Amino acid sequence: MKPAEAIYGASQMECLCLFWGLEKPNYFLEGFGFEVITDFTSVKSLLYMKTPNRHMLRWQIDIQELRGNMTIIHKDGNININPDGLSRWLLPNNIDNPSYVPEGTSSQLPIEGISVTDLNTTFLFKLLIKYCKDNSLIHALDEIWKKLYA
Repeated sequence: MKPAEAIYGASQMECLCLFWGLEKPNYFLEGFGFEVITDFTSVKSLLYMKTPNRHMLRWQIDIQELRGNMTIIHKDGNININPDGLSRWLLPNNIDNPSYVPEGTSSQLPIEGISVTDLNTTFLFKLLIKYCKDNSLIHALDEIWKKLYA
């Protein structure tokens, strides 16, 4: 994230995430219907803003080509738990991280390729257990894991 982006408000940050998430894999998405499931209503309103600020206007223009194929669905945050684990938990910038950025990369969006996977709850549990430092949380997650998937 650029220093200027660090001071964005919550609405701008969520819309930046949508823009970033659609930028690189758009050649996979072009021509196919897909859903964006979000717990933030401003993402849904991004496409229909009449007077967006300059950042949001640029994002709005950039995702216009996907607009006909994209359906934005609002799902309440306490139901839509998968994205929170990814957006609020910083992974180390190393080769094991799917969004690894090599040092010295100066591109605005440095990911050269992206693997399209189903980031389901199993993946998030394994990831959280691997990187979590809080033993009580690991134990609680392990119990939930056993109950759900054993």
